[in-house]
Amino acid sequence: MYSDKVIDHFQNPRNVGEIEDASGIGTVGNAKCGDMMRLYLKINEEQVIIDCKFKTYGCGAAVASSSMATEMIKGKTVAEAMKLTNKAVMEALDGLPPEKEHCSLLAEETLHAALWDYAEKLGIKIPGLIRSVQDIEDRMVRELED
Repeated sequence: MYSDKVIDHFQNPRNVGEIEDASGIGTVGNAKCGDMMRLYLKINEEQVIIDCKFKTYGCGAAVASSSMATEMIKGKTVAEAMKLTNKAVMEALDGLPPEKEHCSLLAEETLHAALWDYAEKLGIKIPGLIRSVQDIEDRMVRELED
């Protein structure tokens, strides 16, 4: 059911924790299943994500998606991090069961929420960034309607 990478990132999550004085903090949940992720970003003057930490409450797929997403954005510029999609997270994990795909969406939306917070703190615009949903169910419904 779960790939070796999902199991590894669940049992040995990378980048767990908090960052004091984070450049951006985002929190997104899923009321339907109870998952919640908080992402902390430390971004330098060149807009490089020099550190990121997460705290996720939820199932193994949510923890694994959070862990993999932080690995994928650490060391990237904000512009590069903006390209992270839930599909890229799932591919990096060698897939998720269909009923757990929303966990990768949680990671993508939480990144956008943290980048939104960062941009607001600095009074800047990040090309392509729209305000994140607070509950990923809202996005899932919106995508079904489109």
